[in-house]
Amino acid sequence: MFNLFKKKKEEPEYDVTNLSVNDLDFGFIFDYDLKSWVVKEVYEYDWGDNNFTREYKVDSGDEIAYLDVDDGELSVSKPIKLREIEEDVFEAITEKEKAPGRIHYGGETYYLQEDSAGYFRDCAKETKDWEELITLEYYNEEETLFVSLTQWDDRTLECYAGKVVKSFEVSNIIPGQ
Repeated sequence: MFNLFKKKKEEPEYDVTNLSVNDLDFGFIFDYDLKSWVVKEVYEYDWGDNNFTREYKVDSGDEIAYLDVDDGELSVSKPIKLREIEEDVFEAITEKEKAPGRIHYGGETYYLQEDSAGYFRDCAKETKDWEELITLEYYNEEETLFVSLTQWDDRTLECYAGKVVKSFEVSNIIPGQ
């Protein structure tokens, strides 16, 4: 029977026949590096001047990674321990307030490419509160690998290592349930 008061399903904001990494959202599934990954969490960053980026916490079943999407530029990273970086970046950043120009990690030399202050929010949380952060991006000579240091406050520093990926490496994107 026809019901005038029945809520109409919302139409998705994307074309399901032509999905790209820019359409990713919670629950989406995609293939990368010979594995299927599920988007578990969605984060948004505000870098000022109307520059926003998204980051996705993704799970393949046997590993967790972070997929960053910045105007079609992609990178995949995983958390690393601060002590794995040869230099004492914690002291340099928190006490001397000066990031080193280069660091060494995993037998590779990385050079400071940019430092950015911005704001972060977890899109799944009800609140619209944003947290302040400072991010330091170090890249190797070929700019294919990177180490990212994120400072949340005076004494909290998170480290990630990863690689730059091409958009074609992320494929078979399908919406979640």
